[in-house]
This record gives sequence, C-alpha cells and structure tokens, in this order.
Amino acid sequence: MNATPDTSAREDLGADFKKALDDGWLPIREVARQTGVNAVTLRAWERRYGLVVPQRTPKGHRLYSAEHVQRIRAILTWLDRGVAVSQVKPLLDTPQAFNETATSDWQPQLQNLLTAITQLNERSLDDGFNQAMALYPPRTLCEQLLMPLLAALEQRWQGQFGSEMERVFFYSWLRSKFGARIYHNNRQLRTAPLLLVNQSDLALEPRLWLCAWLISGSDCPVQVFDWPVPPAELAMAAEHMRARGVLLYSSKALNLAQLPKLLGGVGCPTMIAGATVRIHHAELSGKACDHTDLSLAEDPLSAHQGLLQCGLI
Repeated sequence: MNATPDTSAREDLGADFKKALDDGWLPIREVARQTGVNAVTLRAWERRYGLVVPQRTPKGHRLYSAEHVQRIRAILTWLDRGVAVSQVKPLLDTPQAFNETATSDWQPQLQNLLTAITQLNERSLDDGFNQAMALYPPRTLCEQLLMPLLAALEQRWQGQFGSEMERVFFYSWLRSKFGARIYHNNRQLRTAPLLLVNQSDLALEPRLWLCAWLISGSDCPVQVFDWPVPPAELAMAAEHMRARGVLLYSSKALNLAQLPKLLGGVGCPTMIAGATVRIHHAELSGKACDHTDLSLAEDPLSAHQGLLQCGLI
C-alpha cells in the first residue's frame, strides 16, 4: 500500500509504527481518507460497539489492515440501508438477521431534532446533532437525517403549523455550526479551495451549507459565498483564490441569460447544483454537453459524489 504519512511526519513516529506502515498497515487518518469515516467516528465505533478493532503499537497508535477497511465499507453499506450503528455488528457476520422494521433509529432522532427546532432550543438541537455526528460519517448523516429533516421542516413551514421564527432559528444554527467546522478544517489544509456560491435569492441556503460541509469533510478547503456574485466578477474571484473548481448552488430558477457572462472566463471546472437543475433540466443538460468542464447535480449528495468522481475532491 502506498498511502502512508509523508517523510517529515514519519520522522517523529516510533520505529514500530514506521515498520508497520512499511509492512502495509494503515494509520487512522489514511483509513478516514479512504472510507470517508472520520477518526472520531472510527474511535467511537471501536470503543462503544467493537465494530472495528485495529491493531495497536506499543505506544498505542492504531493500525488498520485491508480487511479492516473492507469491514468499514460493509458497515457503511448497512448504515446506508438505514440500520442503526448500534445494530450493525451482528449483521456483519449474519446478514440474514436483518429485520428492516426493527433496525432503524433515524425516526426518533429526526423527531428529537424537530422538537428542538420548534422549541427554539439551541442546546438540545446542538447536543442531538453532535451525538449523531460522533457515530455516523457525514454522507450517511446527510442522507439519513439532515436531508429528511429539511424536507420535514419545509413541509411544516408550508402548512399552518410552522413559523418564520423557526426557519430563521434553524438556518442561523446550521450556518453557524457548519461554518465553524469548515473554518476549522480550512485551517488544517493548504491546498486550493473549492468555491461555493449561493445563486439563489434565498438567504442562508441550507443545502448549500450541507454541500459545503460534505466537501470539507473530504479534506478539501471550501470558500462559501452566501449570496450571488455579480456575473462579471466570478472569474476574477476564482482566479484570485486559485480555486480548484466553482460550484453554483440554487434551489430556485436561474436567470439563464446571465450564465454565459457568469461562467465566461472561469478557468476551472464548474458545477451547477440544486433544485434549479430540475427546473432547467433541458437547458442545463444542453449546456453541460457543450462544455466539458460543466457538470450538474440535483442535491448535496449527488454534488459531493460528482466532485469525487471527477477528482476535484
């Protein structure tokens, strides 16, 4: 295996650890990079549930084998089916024991977050999210909890039960929460950022921030502009930042007449994402065919996957 810490980092490691890496064992940060499951979650799976128990050096460094990585991917498969992490272990050896009606705890978590939001209870909302984030990787958490939560809130707010205060409270919390995590991740990274721009007229576009959080969790620096950039200035912003790519996110209809001016001169790959892709499907699909550096995605999960597949993150 060729993914090991760089030379300068290895100089500070013990001889046993360096020999293990040379023998093909993987450190926790490399396993996190390969699987998308961060180190905090891997430790929680080990400590709480014994799901993946790595080898240890005499100094306590965790070491993972290819079989461990394969086991982590099997765990992710079960999580993607909605199985609670606390119920995954027996399924790894006896998949036939899966009972779809008895294995998901996402609905109680969703209800707890909804209750915290309707009560404007920031501490309860924060605690519930932190507990889930410690046990699940970002993609699973986004797919199984956060996107269903957004859908439930939007349905509530369209009816007679919600309030604008709930929306302001939740969107402000979401931006603050993810903004802090993105800032912290950016400080640890020195590579070119991905520029995300809110092209919607919706303040605090929540799925833009979900997208930014997923990208940041893939060890990619992220710069978020939370309101539209003037069409003539996007290329300049991307050039000044030396951006590896630009993602335009909108949940609303776009002014397609402005797209040529907006995208003109942008010297890096570009993605348009959000519900606007469904709204303008035919027109945007045609533009994507005409421009090899333009791709489309309808939601944060497909945007993240598309960026991974094209090597931008």
